[in-house]
Amino acid sequence: MAQNYFYGTITVDQHHTDEEKKAILERFPAPMYAVDSSAFHIENVEHGNHVNGIVVLLNDYKVEKAANGNPYLKLRFENSMGSFAAKLWDNDGAVEYALPLLEENSVFEISGKVEEFRGFKSITLSRIKPCTSQDPLNPFDLLSATQADTEALVVELYSYVNGLEEPYKTIAFKGMERFWREFSIRPAAKGFHHNYLSGLLKHTVGLMRIAHYLLVQQDNHYKGALRLIQVVEKAHKEELWSNLSLEKPMDVRKLTWTDTIDHLYSIFYSMLEFSTRQPDYSMIICSIFYHDIGKLLEYDHAGKGLEEFEFLFPTADRSVLEQRKPTGITMDSLGGLIGHIPLGILLFNKILEKEEIQMPLEEQVAVLHNISSHHGKIEWGSSTKPQTIEAWLVHFCDFLDSRYEKSEQIK
Repeated sequence: MAQNYFYGTITVDQHHTDEEKKAILERFPAPMYAVDSSAFHIENVEHGNHVNGIVVLLNDYKVEKAANGNPYLKLRFENSMGSFAAKLWDNDGAVEYALPLLEENSVFEISGKVEEFRGFKSITLSRIKPCTSQDPLNPFDLLSATQADTEALVVELYSYVNGLEEPYKTIAFKGMERFWREFSIRPAAKGFHHNYLSGLLKHTVGLMRIAHYLLVQQDNHYKGALRLIQVVEKAHKEELWSNLSLEKPMDVRKLTWTDTIDHLYSIFYSMLEFSTRQPDYSMIICSIFYHDIGKLLEYDHAGKGLEEFEFLFPTADRSVLEQRKPTGITMDSLGGLIGHIPLGILLFNKILEKEEIQMPLEEQVAVLHNISSHHGKIEWGSSTKPQTIEAWLVHFCDFLDSRYEKSEQIK
């Protein structure tokens, strides 16, 4: 069945028999999540209302100083509907009481008052206690997860990879085979975009959709890029007008396409420097698969496996990993020190080494460049600025999908 993506501009139409789908999903099983629509969702609670007895998973916390010099706790919790901020004032020694509980436990029952400031909601806690029932909840069940059809995403990802030329097809499939369970469940972020289970899978497929549209569905990738930029301009005008029509308009910084138009044209101007060169589609799709694969180690959450640490650091004493308590989606205390871009470079190179895959040195370096530059700017986290047509296209796809995610009605 065909479906539309990117405001109906990109048509996703995969043709597979039931037997083919079954074979794909046996090789790469799709994660399944039970979405509890009755779970607490902070956006459904108005400012000033109280909430009681909410069961949540702790993401992280830190002690801050209030204006009067007293300590208070700044926290972030999560449940199946997403993550939200909270704070605990130091009334009657509350901070000192809570700190050892937060250090030792993962799942809590909280009560408090929902407050809104500059369009962002949080809870001021009046009560926090660890859940210690005889039949404790599985923390993994408290993580927010995609509401998209994961089986369809897996089949679509497989289709893009299966259509590649060698050695890119083998390189991508070997990565999928080695890291599949973790790749299929890992979030793509903890806050900005695709910040839920299977976010990485969904984000990766989103980039591949855009690349396929530009380089396969369109007869000219420049024409396709301009069309998508035009779609963004129209969408931004519509969201600006819709926001102005609200009784209480949101801060424009929360809108999907604020401050993006100029950057999209900047990417396009840079792409024009390579107008005589046809992009390597197989290299781009393979690079997209690996562009965020370092997030397998960069993020931590309840239910995360340890395979990637074992793969990259086979001689290290990894006992510290076994001592971790379950958390909500947060930065990994080890992987976050390195970052997903250098980790992605390490994983890509080691796949080639372990699987004994040969490719021309200039092509291997080109893929590494695509990974290292996919954020587009040094100040945005790239190791280097894109310097090839393939690198600019990977960045273009990443920039569009990460922001389009904010506009979708469902995850």
